[in-house]
Amino acid sequence: MPTAADVRDSMLSLDGTDDLDPLLRRARSARFVLIGEASHGGHEYYAWRAAITRRLIAEHGFSFVAVEGDGPDCRRVDASVRSDSAADPGDVLEGQRGWPSWLWANEETIEFCRWLRQHNAELPHRQRVGWYGLDAHPLHASIRTVVDYLRDNAPDYVDTALGVHGRGKPLVPAEHLESVTELLTRVHEADAPDDEYAAQDAKLRAGAEGYYNAMLTGGSFGWNTRVAHMVAVLEDLADHHGPNARAVVWAHNTHVGDARATAMAERGEHNLGEFMKDRHGVTDVFTVGFAGGQGEVIAVPVRGEPMRVMPVPPPRPGSLEALLADSGTERGLIFVDEHEWAREKRDQRAIGVVHDDTDDDHWVPTVAAERYNALCWFAATTPVRAVHLDEARRGELPVLR
Repeated sequence: MPTAADVRDSMLSLDGTDDLDPLLRRARSARFVLIGEASHGGHEYYAWRAAITRRLIAEHGFSFVAVEGDGPDCRRVDASVRSDSAADPGDVLEGQRGWPSWLWANEETIEFCRWLRQHNAELPHRQRVGWYGLDAHPLHASIRTVVDYLRDNAPDYVDTALGVHGRGKPLVPAEHLESVTELLTRVHEADAPDDEYAAQDAKLRAGAEGYYNAMLTGGSFGWNTRVAHMVAVLEDLADHHGPNARAVVWAHNTHVGDARATAMAERGEHNLGEFMKDRHGVTDVFTVGFAGGQGEVIAVPVRGEPMRVMPVPPPRPGSLEALLADSGTERGLIFVDEHEWAREKRDQRAIGVVHDDTDDDHWVPTVAAERYNALCWFAATTPVRAVHLDEARRGELPVLR
């Protein structure tokens, strides 16, 4: 059994951006650096992910950033950071008011994108670093469309679709599956881009009907279909940027950490990290995970409700976070693939958009050394600085309910 001293001795300091030097030495030669987050609403994850990415771009010439975000929204951000539009990145991101707005409409992302626009201004246009969404078929916008449809055609099913009465159930009743699939496909066709990525998008649109059908059905099939499309988008972007292109990916730990090192594999679920390592090799893919102790995050207790600051309880006994907390280290960097204690399977916390603050739900059995190359640890977490939080508190933002 590992001791607190074993973990403490494994941990490098993480007080300032200079402390990222060891991480950069290992990650800089990879073609794909996948950087996670332990929740969609924690400041530390967003801020340190941005710090790592700034150095990869500025010091090692990484070509683009691909995020777990809706394609159309990200195209507007991309136009801003590459100065294809006059709009300030902050104005573009503040304009993202649809639920769940806090994922990217936050000060941490605005600061990074403003930095990226300034960095790009010094480069020839063809060398400017882009910002792209991995969800070519917009995920959250699609859910909003589905809920609107259900309100008019199957109102009794709205709570089920939002996860109130049964998480994991299909997003629509079986008798409405065909109609909603056709609706989402039409909406996606209408939102098709007319830009340099139109050809790549057209290839993905050809499979849009199957994608939406899988999403509405739910379960592992829906998850894996989304993952396959994310992989296709990422590889198309890499091909478009040329044989020497290198990418930074921002997504939740459940996407970037190798699924085979978690209980996801037992459910037949794959993910981006697993596929990219299989397709490109372990030397070309470097994965950074995040873990946090107790504190607060931005999230919702039920899908579709207004964002709020929610408590994160202390780590579950025996979990990875409990082991890290017992080390007494406030924050640090660990190359988990180098330490035997990280080869034991332990629960790791995973908070998404929806957060059960009783702490009963968000745990993923994980072998950290096989899931990530490196792990950043924060004993206390604070909420991401969502730009529309006050409006959400006043009930002025659109919600799904």
